[in-house]
Amino acid sequence: MNSSELARWNAELRQQSPLDIVRWAIAQAKGRALVSTNFRPYEAAILHVAVQAQPDIPILWVDHGYNRTATYKHAEALRSRLGLNLKPYLPRLTAAHRDAIHGPLPTLEDEAGLKTFSAQMKLEPFQRGMKELAPTVWITALRKVQNPNRAGLDIVSSDENFGALKVSPFFYFSDAEMDAYLERHQLPNEWDYFDPAKADEKRECGLHAAWGKKAVNS
Repeated sequence: MNSSELARWNAELRQQSPLDIVRWAIAQAKGRALVSTNFRPYEAAILHVAVQAQPDIPILWVDHGYNRTATYKHAEALRSRLGLNLKPYLPRLTAAHRDAIHGPLPTLEDEAGLKTFSAQMKLEPFQRGMKELAPTVWITALRKVQNPNRAGLDIVSSDENFGALKVSPFFYFSDAEMDAYLERHQLPNEWDYFDPAKADEKRECGLHAAWGKKAVNS
């Protein structure tokens, strides 16, 4: 794909509903679409539209072992309610093993530690999952308002880290619009979520940033 194609697709999809965008994405994938999730706040929306468009679509989830109890319960509730074809990928180290060797979770002031944690516990299993599932289209819950890096993306983008067409159907939705979507479809939300690979919501864990591609092997 080239920049003109991306621009045309984004212009055409800008006024489409998330469900129509997902249907478009699946049509481009030729049977090789997947959705990634971490069960953070508002993730129920992307999972809801995805299974409407393709009930058996693979759902890639990196369970790094540090999720809070509420997040695990939320994941199981959505798996049951939506019939998710969940594909969990776990790090090669358990959380207990990682803590014993490397100590407490890195803080926001420890950028090098955060990147090391992300590489070990999140990026490696995610890269393994993407390699095994080999999608041509990767459907995400990215939104423009989430952090400054994502504001430079769009509904459709070319992902250099994984060689896939990345599609974000809710990209232009505000929090209020997401709240309304969940309420309209009576979907649960999860506010106790915490990502130790970020330590702060304005950071990137590497999945959607250029440095993530090299982090695992660095």
